Amino acid sequence: MFGSIYIGLSGLNAYSRGLKQVSNNVANLNSQGFKSSTVSFTDLFGARQNGGLSYSAGQGSSGHGVRMGDTVFDMSSGELRQTDRDLDLSIDGSGFLMLMRGGEVAYTRTGSFEVDKDGYIVLSGSDYRLATLDSAGRPVSLSIDQLGTNPPKATTKIVLANNLSADSTVPQLVSNIKVVDLDGGQHVWQAKFERVANSTGQWTATVTDEKGVQVGGSPKTFTIINGRIDPATSVLDFTTSGWTVSFDMAGIGSYAGGNTSTLSAASVDGYAVGTITSLSVNKDGELEIGYSNAQKKQLGAVAVADFRDPQALEQRSGGLFSDSGGAGRQLLASTDPRVGLVKSRTLEASNVDLSREFGDLILIQRGFQASSQIISVTNDMIQQLFGIRGQG
Repeated sequence: MFGSIYIGLSGLNAYSRGLKQVSNNVANLNSQGFKSSTVSFTDLFGARQNGGLSYSAGQGSSGHGVRMGDTVFDMSSGELRQTDRDLDLSIDGSGFLMLMRGGEVAYTRTGSFEVDKDGYIVLSGSDYRLATLDSAGRPVSLSIDQLGTNPPKATTKIVLANNLSADSTVPQLVSNIKVVDLDGGQHVWQAKFERVANSTGQWTATVTDEKGVQVGGSPKTFTIINGRIDPATSVLDFTTSGWTVSFDMAGIGSYAGGNTSTLSAASVDGYAVGTITSLSVNKDGELEIGYSNAQKKQLGAVAVADFRDPQALEQRSGGLFSDSGGAGRQLLASTDPRVGLVKSRTLEASNVDLSREFGDLILIQRGFQASSQIISVTNDMIQQLFGIRGQG
């Protein structure tokens, strides 16, 4: 009869532990990247062997209560919520972001990252550095300190387009051509096109800078035949201070248009020096720096870990996981379908299912009540047994 009390106590203990687990799940309802754990219970059976107890089922075995089952994580993805920070990262898939701190490695499903004083990308509030894959596929942490500026590139080609009026009686201008010199200095040029008097299809092109100084010496001559630029003169080179810029006019047409010019600079290459304006993860899962000169630089693919057995991971504070070596890790790039895509400006919410937790809560409560009732009834029976002595 006393065994019934111990069985009831095992129920109280198991359901108390179950309540703690449900409480932890519910309390982390709004914790980023939190993975809930499943509450389960398992029976205990014991058989007497050589005067002792062995907890194994078999002939002659009897129930010895209940215990809480092993913790099983729910690794399903939580909702991906949009944010306004480029370094808010999450994974649309089953992989984990890899974090490095000296010789220590941790993993997370999502997190807000920032650049620390040394230029490393770290998880906010910690010194865990985000890992990327180098050219050999090895995880490394990198600093952007040496990438603060993007060097300039001098303008070498200007492509002109549209119509150079064949019957215009005034010079035709293309203004506000923004170019960059060899030192990264920015200039605004103007190109002027005039028909050569008393000639057949002969034209001149003159380029001046923002100070009115003529670029490249004397005007350049080109020829128009049947409304098209003669291929032999379709590219005009203007050289100044050892710097040459080619005007490509192959796409220009020359037809009647009066004195209204539609000629324009369709494209101008080159760019000035740039400073960092953004740091994010692009659609290919690569860390990418954006500069003020509209240039971009890829720093490498974010390292994403795929685990053969995610249940072998150990859950830690702050949405982190650690691996003692039993989970079977493989590092892959973001574009690999086995791990999913790293997304910028998103954070993964907790995957706690509140309705399921409340259902488990009711079952745990009823189980606790039933176990306590067993102890109460057993106690009453023992009391009644003790009272037999005084009867008769």
